Amino acid sequence: MTAAKTPTRTAPALPEELAAVLTRMRLPYLKAIAPDVLATARAQRWDPAEVVRVLITEEIRGRDDATRRMRRKAASLPAGKTFDSWRQADSSIPPGTQTGLATLEWIGRAENLAIAGPSGTGKTHYVEALAHKAIDTGLRVSWFTLESLTTTIGRATVDG
Repeated sequence: MTAAKTPTRTAPALPEELAAVLTRMRLPYLKAIAPDVLATARAQRWDPAEVVRVLITEEIRGRDDATRRMRRKAASLPAGKTFDSWRQADSSIPPGTQTGLATLEWIGRAENLAIAGPSGTGKTHYVEALAHKAIDTGLRVSWFTLESLTTTIGRATVDG
């Protein structure tokens, strides 16, 4: 006995002319979601303004996600450690200091942060978590080891 397959409903494809316009306008996220949104809008009799709002909101969300992915890749962060895996109670950094630094207000004031301590105390994890949070708030981040920073400064000196 074979299991009956449930038919899957797919939204009708966009007309070729509209798909070409969306491609030309470089709206890939809007183009991807448009068939489903338009089918839902027809079935539920949405106001045209609501259709436009939903489509543009999806394009913005897609672009923001792509920007964050690009910034994470460009930052060359070492291991993908975020505050989700950070154990605040196990850190020697006082909890109030951790909370204050995590607000990222110090970045807006153009203040520097230097963290020092013995090996294995979570310095890299904490700073990388701060970097991920900074990227999520729309900032650009660059990650340097001492060796890569020395090389970068050397190249900048040569380039003037």
